[in-house]
Amino acid sequence: MSMSSARLRRGATIAMLAGTLVVPLSTGTAGAAPAAAPAALTTDSPNPSPSEPAVRPLTPQVARQLDAAVQKVMHEAKVPGVTVGIWAPGQPSYVRSFGVADKSTGQKMAPGLYMRIGSETKTFTVTALLQLVDQKKVGLDDPIGKYIGGVPNENRITLRQLAEMRSGLYNYSEDPDFVQALTSDPQRSFTPEQLLAYAFKHPVMFQPGQKFSYCNTNLILLGLVVEKVSGQQLGGYLRQHVLDPAGMKHTLFPTGSEFPDPHAQGYTQQTGNGREADAADWNPSWGWAAGAVISNLQDLRTWAPTVATGRFPDGKRMVSVTAQKQRLITPQTSSIKGAGYGLGIFDVQGWIGHNGSLPGYESLTVYLPSTRTTLVALLNTDTDYRSQEPSTVLGAAITKIISPGHVYNLPVMHTG
Repeated sequence: MSMSSARLRRGATIAMLAGTLVVPLSTGTAGAAPAAAPAALTTDSPNPSPSEPAVRPLTPQVARQLDAAVQKVMHEAKVPGVTVGIWAPGQPSYVRSFGVADKSTGQKMAPGLYMRIGSETKTFTVTALLQLVDQKKVGLDDPIGKYIGGVPNENRITLRQLAEMRSGLYNYSEDPDFVQALTSDPQRSFTPEQLLAYAFKHPVMFQPGQKFSYCNTNLILLGLVVEKVSGQQLGGYLRQHVLDPAGMKHTLFPTGSEFPDPHAQGYTQQTGNGREADAADWNPSWGWAAGAVISNLQDLRTWAPTVATGRFPDGKRMVSVTAQKQRLITPQTSSIKGAGYGLGIFDVQGWIGHNGSLPGYESLTVYLPSTRTTLVALLNTDTDYRSQEPSTVLGAAITKIISPGHVYNLPVMHTG
């Protein structure tokens, strides 16, 4: 599928939830009223519950089953390379790379490679926002117009509604002129203001709070709020207040198309003509606060429990208990029970985190608080398989094996 209308408008498959930077996650609507977060997610330090199914021990037999499942998905979905990491307390870790990082040279995929992680960026941007909430510099229920002018419905849309994808604003990455500009020159640089201009020429889709609709525009606005209130550029703020305290030395917020070595090449058909291209040097500025971040396996292993619990690895709080509870209120957003979206984060059958997708790359970083299990998957393609993102197919295949009581069944929803 080309990166024109269909892909950019539908966005990452993840429908309701999270994801992808490219129109990421497809937008969707949620009919259920907000529900309180499950108790296991709102506790200050989640512990396994005896009543919940445990993750299967990562024995050699289970590891072989995982190897076969990953390779089956790769073969069927034509994924060049994959790295998967699974970690649980008191168990052997499972860290494997399969396939190639570079089709032209045959370089093997490896755990240490840098990858673009698309809409996982949203978890970082919203963390920055929540830190400012904790400092009483902003309020979640403040209108966006208090900080940024010229926004449709600016006096009615709150920061909370932006973070939970219920603003009603148009998604700039669905705009035909934006799609044309991006596909005609994928190395061009976009400013946040240019991205917002594509969105704001469209009328609002619904009144704030009425529906769930996954929208990158929301995160661009929140990134600008962080910059205005903190007085720092977003990348600098994240480095000082989130990444360094978490010990994440291999995660960065690029200002252009820079991509540290060693990195995997990324393969996409979002090229305008539908032909596969290597997108490694494409400029992710069009995703900015919604999807520009670069990371690697070990840093994402750190981030999964950090963002899910609100605590840095040293035990210090990244955001307050109150803010974390607010983040993890995840109202159902589709017909699939057990799948919902909170403040820049999702809960899919107990797995807390986010996915990401942008041309050439997909990722999935999730944490299961009931067993303190972390799952990270990194792929160097974003080409759909049977109308699903390959990261979703892979996540489902893995969790059917390791956590049959918590299968990652992210729904597919199309823009409506």
